[in-house]
Amino acid sequence: MLAADAESGCCLGLLHGEIWTRQGRRTVSHDNRDLKDKESQRWIATALAAKPLLAKAAMVTMLGDRESDIFALYACAAEHQFHVIARSMHDRKLADGCGLYAASEAMTSIEQRTIVLPARAQRPERAALLDLRFGAVELARPQTKFLRHLPKSLPLILVDVREIEPQAGIEPLHWRLLTTHPVTNAEEAWRIIEWYKRRWLIEQFFRILKTQGLKLEDSQIGTAERLLKLVAIAAKAAVISLQLVQARDGRDNQSVRIAFNAGEVATLAALNRNLEAQSKRLRNPHPPDSLAWAAWIIGRLGGWDGYPSSKPPGPITMKHGLQYFHAAAAGWSLR
Repeated sequence: MLAADAESGCCLGLLHGEIWTRQGRRTVSHDNRDLKDKESQRWIATALAAKPLLAKAAMVTMLGDRESDIFALYACAAEHQFHVIARSMHDRKLADGCGLYAASEAMTSIEQRTIVLPARAQRPERAALLDLRFGAVELARPQTKFLRHLPKSLPLILVDVREIEPQAGIEPLHWRLLTTHPVTNAEEAWRIIEWYKRRWLIEQFFRILKTQGLKLEDSQIGTAERLLKLVAIAAKAAVISLQLVQARDGRDNQSVRIAFNAGEVATLAALNRNLEAQSKRLRNPHPPDSLAWAAWIIGRLGGWDGYPSSKPPGPITMKHGLQYFHAAAAGWSLR
């Protein structure tokens, strides 16, 4: 689980992770297994593990894709100042006997607004005109013996947005979001949409961890124990790469200490002096206590030329820069 600031979207770091080892083919059907025996239990376990770590936060919202559309998650994880937003996967039965999707179709269109959808794999950033509707729903508890200890129904809010007039050749966006947040007007509903967009942060994290940067899936390590250690190291590196990419323009004024300790900051300062000495025209424009300052240095170490007119350093450049930096930091610590 990644933590991010709700307003700025800045990645604050890793909160929790679950290790799940598959034991071959299942002989018991999915519907006949207790939640604790399913991989989906990780959503609840992760939420519960995050709560004490975020106890000082004014409010926490857990975001999840369609895999997190779990009745037990809404029932067990949500509480005062800890909310859930999940994209609907199932056309759930409501307490009144109707279906969730029929209820969403019956809701009145409230407002239309154009929002920018971030770039994803194989899809550039684009603007989409969305139609908004929302309303209260009462989910009926699924008919399984494993959930009989939970309430018979749960009151939630359904926020439905669908793209109108999509570009040719593009699958139109349609999100049905279930949330424990109260939503009483259009602005609050759009805020749910904006928060859900933050979920793409985890997609960026996995792209850096796997195909786009660290290529973890190409590892030739032969034992599970060593592979798990590699995953832990790579996850930390992927988060720092993501934080550096986010911080590179200096808009959010994050502290350098969010990603680097005191010894590493000293190494960064020495490297910065060396980089600035190479050219009188190139100077690190950011305050030395900011993460943007570190991003400028790591980007330069990764091969970026440092000129504002050049394409800013991306995750692969940051990855290469971090590799150089960690080698330099190890030597610096031995001086």
